[in-house]
Amino acid sequence: MKIIIDAMGSDNAPQAEVLGAIDAVKELGVEVILVGRGEEILTCLKENGYDTLPKGVEIAHASQVVEIEDDPTGVLREKKDSSLVVGLNLLSSGAGDAFISAGSTGALVTGATLIAKRIRGIRRVAITTAIPSAKGKTLLVDSGANAECTAEFLLQFAYMGSYYSENVLGIPQPRVGLLNIGAEETKGTDLQREAYALLKAAGDAGHINFVGNIEGRGVLLGDADVVVCDGFSGNIVLKTIEGAAKFFMTMIKDLLYSSTKNKIAGALIKKDFYAMRSMMDYKEVGGAPILGISKPVIKAHGSSDARAIRSAIVQARDFAIKDIASLINENIELMKLRREAGEK
Repeated sequence: MKIIIDAMGSDNAPQAEVLGAIDAVKELGVEVILVGRGEEILTCLKENGYDTLPKGVEIAHASQVVEIEDDPTGVLREKKDSSLVVGLNLLSSGAGDAFISAGSTGALVTGATLIAKRIRGIRRVAITTAIPSAKGKTLLVDSGANAECTAEFLLQFAYMGSYYSENVLGIPQPRVGLLNIGAEETKGTDLQREAYALLKAAGDAGHINFVGNIEGRGVLLGDADVVVCDGFSGNIVLKTIEGAAKFFMTMIKDLLYSSTKNKIAGALIKKDFYAMRSMMDYKEVGGAPILGISKPVIKAHGSSDARAIRSAIVQARDFAIKDIASLINENIELMKLRREAGEK
């Protein structure tokens, strides 16, 4: 298994990518291609005690770096030698089994769609984020790739999320819910009502396990294993949960240090506290798979450190082993609506 990594993507590049890759090679037995400015990568290796390339690690030189302010579509024209574009081209050519980048989300989604290619019949790709919930993990699909969606997009997100949840996360017959402002099928805008009808039909046909509308609170309560929504709503939900988690963890920490008796109590529950914090830490998850691309692509968090990159490599490995893209392709006819002749 060979994983291609955009070594210049994160806020901590290239150190996070380099050290995370080395840890993964040692512990997981994968091979890694670090794509980026070769001299900077070699300098980073030397600063961390590696005078030569560790076994299982390769470097693919790319002279340019995609900046967060770069126009996503312009990157493909103006930064063809960037680590992101070179890495995606390596993936497309078969040089590796999966690609990871902690860089610009827009550029990665655009590049993955145009270089690695969207699966034929999939109308839009979706960023899929695993969120800890009261019942394990809940997949949020889409969490930021598509600000505007049609009901057909949401139907396809449901199928793709179900396949990923069942085959990668190991959840049998994952429950699919539609994010909405109420449980009744008449709730929401035209988009939600139309999507509800499509999802219910797919559920009645036995293609997915549709459980109806899910309110925002139901995401963390685990009312569904896969929560389907447009990327605008999904990203707001995701960022709200991230902010709330940080807020409450800070409150708990402050409480435990507020008095002597609380410090004693804190010492007694220290192990459990760290276990809870770890469950909510994005560094343990690694990143978000982009579903609908013909090959595995993972979007890692921009502030990833070495541990987060290692976790993303685990995720990319599992994504590739389960071959979710082939599963989606095999079932694409279930996911398509009839359209006028000649429309792609």
